[in-house]
Amino acid sequence: MSDLLHQNISTVQSQLQPNPVTMAAATTIAPSTFITFLTGTTSVATITPPVSGQHMLCLVSTDTGTTNATVTTGNIALASTFVTKKALYLAYDPATAKYYPSY
Repeated sequence: MSDLLHQNISTVQSQLQPNPVTMAAATTIAPSTFITFLTGTTSVATITPPVSGQHMLCLVSTDTGTTNATVTTGNIALASTFVTKKALYLAYDPATAKYYPSY
């Protein structure tokens, strides 16, 4: 996504922005909307930033009975375990090139 499409990951949107996407959890993910629903049990190590500046993303694990997590081997500053159907917010700091999770 180019920086020109930054509104697609904004926390304030209109009906003109794309709906949230669902993707399989993977070692590297590339969200294209503010909210991304994850399926599966693979731990996320790296998030490809959709824009170059500071921003926030929301990841939600949708699978009941499975465990997703973030790990620190990529660009996520703190490991977190997802709680099914709860939002994990991540703030991106371009100075450190790291995502900082809310929990």
